[in-house]
Amino acid sequence: MSASSLSWWPAPAKLNLFLHVTGRRADGYHLLQTVFRLLDWGDRIGLAVRDDARVCRVGGALPGVAEADDLTVRAAQLLQQASGAERGVDIHIEKCIPAGGGFGGGSSDAATVLVALNRLWEAGLDVDALAALGLQLGADVPVFVRGHNAWAEGVGEQLQPIALPPAWYVLADPGVHVPTPALFASPDLTRDTPAAKIADFASGSLLGNAFEPVLRRREPAVEAVLRALSDIGAARLTGSGGGCFVEFPSLAAAEQGRAKLPKELRAWVVAGAARSPLLDALERH
Repeated sequence: MSASSLSWWPAPAKLNLFLHVTGRRADGYHLLQTVFRLLDWGDRIGLAVRDDARVCRVGGALPGVAEADDLTVRAAQLLQQASGAERGVDIHIEKCIPAGGGFGGGSSDAATVLVALNRLWEAGLDVDALAALGLQLGADVPVFVRGHNAWAEGVGEQLQPIALPPAWYVLADPGVHVPTPALFASPDLTRDTPAAKIADFASGSLLGNAFEPVLRRREPAVEAVLRALSDIGAARLTGSGGGCFVEFPSLAAAEQGRAKLPKELRAWVVAGAARSPLLDALERH
């Protein structure tokens, strides 16, 4: 299959501008508060509708991820089941987002498949139904389905759109992937942070990531990257790591900061998005 036979759809990355664990549900899931910031950068998903009902991953697979376990394949199959769609799809994943870094790559890829295939298959599901399907795939999927920067609570699925000022970010990838369940199980994790309000975030008083002290202690690579980034600004962890970032008010300031970092550090500059590029792609299609 040639790339020209695919329609291409953006799957943007995200940052958690802060992340607190405020408690735990009876089923063992942890309760969170965070702000999701979507980025104008990420993966691309190529889709080609099939006349049969097969869902096939045709390129761009992550090493070690079986096709049956791939979130994009599972998303397409879930949409088939929910909508009764009789067509299938070939899926090509063009990866830019580091796997396991807390930038939301797998969740965003799955969300893009749900949203784009809903259009291509003419499945007719509304955004609430698509977000509910996304939640079955992962707690971060609904924010990508809805496509707006958001204040999030619950396990991350209770979303309230929030307006964020323009910002640019220096991202850094330590190359560390610690399974999230292991971090949630850590005795060092603070699980009882008092619940905050959006006004607290707006005032600038909400900072920090509950996973940062845990990761700094157990992963020297994360500690080293956060130390390096702290030379150019307020270094933060995204998600459950190990991706790290520093926020800047302008592109020029971000590029100047990146230039001061060690050359061997895997780091790059990206812009925050006012809304998901996926919504723009839907309007163009």
